Amino acid sequence: MSVGLKTDRQGRVFIAGGGSRQLRVVDGRTGRILATYEVGRPATVVNDVVLTPGAAWFTDSTQPQLYGLPLGPRGELPHPREVVTLPLGGEWAEAPAEGFTTNGLERTPDGLGLLVINVYADGGSLYRVDPRTGGARRVDLGGAKIPDGDGALLLGRTLYVVQQFQNAVDVFRMDATGLRGRAIARITDPRFRVPTTVAAYGDRLYLPNSRLDIPPAPGTQYDAVAVRRVP
Repeated sequence: MSVGLKTDRQGRVFIAGGGSRQLRVVDGRTGRILATYEVGRPATVVNDVVLTPGAAWFTDSTQPQLYGLPLGPRGELPHPREVVTLPLGGEWAEAPAEGFTTNGLERTPDGLGLLVINVYADGGSLYRVDPRTGGARRVDLGGAKIPDGDGALLLGRTLYVVQQFQNAVDVFRMDATGLRGRAIARITDPRFRVPTTVAAYGDRLYLPNSRLDIPPAPGTQYDAVAVRRVP
């Protein structure tokens, strides 16, 4: 299983392995698996990944913690014993009985923190997490809720949050710290069929349609939709 992914300047693909509980690093040119790290416990769902200058961070949708792969000065991958498990504390709220809580994540505009989507807390919230301590603070989104928040993409100070079953992308303008944001737009498109994540290329955003609203079948069609970015 492969869910979230990010590529680095070395052409490596960092993959969140979903229910396989794996963090994988793959050579994007050859497809060769460079490293595999197993984390969590049987209920773990490794959902999304974001790259920072010193680490790759992954969410766990069923446990209040993140996983980190610390990278060396030249991007060297860590030994398995160096994988970081970062418990989430502070204002973080977890769904009861190992329910689904954490989804996508991004960096804060100032690069000092992580923005983590929590689909359970207060009807769907965004948190700023200190990657050194795991301390979490709820981000003030001006009353906006993200109960279906999935993939997240930060471009400058503009944060795009994919609300999958709403077939929409909510757009926020964030402050530098990532502790405050205001809704500036909502992107919808009749071609959306439960998009789950988003990537940017040029002046467009690209969203894969997951079709999570129907049972998969041999004839199920999958595609991606391109829409214009918010200026």
